[in-house]
Amino acid sequence: MRGVNKVTLVGNLGRDPDIQYIEGEIPVAKFPLATTEMRKERNGNVVSETEWHTVVLWRGLAELAGKYLHKGSLVYIEGRLRTRTWEDKDKNRRFQTEIVGENLVMLEKRRDGDHDNTQQETVKTSSASDNIDFGFSKDENDIEGNTTLPF
Repeated sequence: MRGVNKVTLVGNLGRDPDIQYIEGEIPVAKFPLATTEMRKERNGNVVSETEWHTVVLWRGLAELAGKYLHKGSLVYIEGRLRTRTWEDKDKNRRFQTEIVGENLVMLEKRRDGDHDNTQQETVKTSSASDNIDFGFSKDENDIEGNTTLPF
């Protein structure tokens, strides 16, 4: 039996996406995403709990993130969990769990100059199941392997 590795998040960017290029030409975007849940305690107080996630987008999604997303942007992300392992300069083994985004929907209103457009702009990008040809393989594992990302 095969496993399922699926993550769905709606949240706000904690900072502008950091865009790097692997092998000089493959764009990779990385940014923190905050998801906040509200819950009511027994005494009636409402408490908000914020969880921070590291999101990584490859190729076409990375280019879109660099062009359209900024700190505070509200986005819907679908993807999968990936844990990277590396040794730091002191030879300590380090781990980082990330969300590798496979689908991105922008959920905020589009701004034209200083005026808000009254119509909500939703941009859906390619997911793994779409048949959009970006001119490259959708699977980043062919170049990623055990390579440490540049950020």
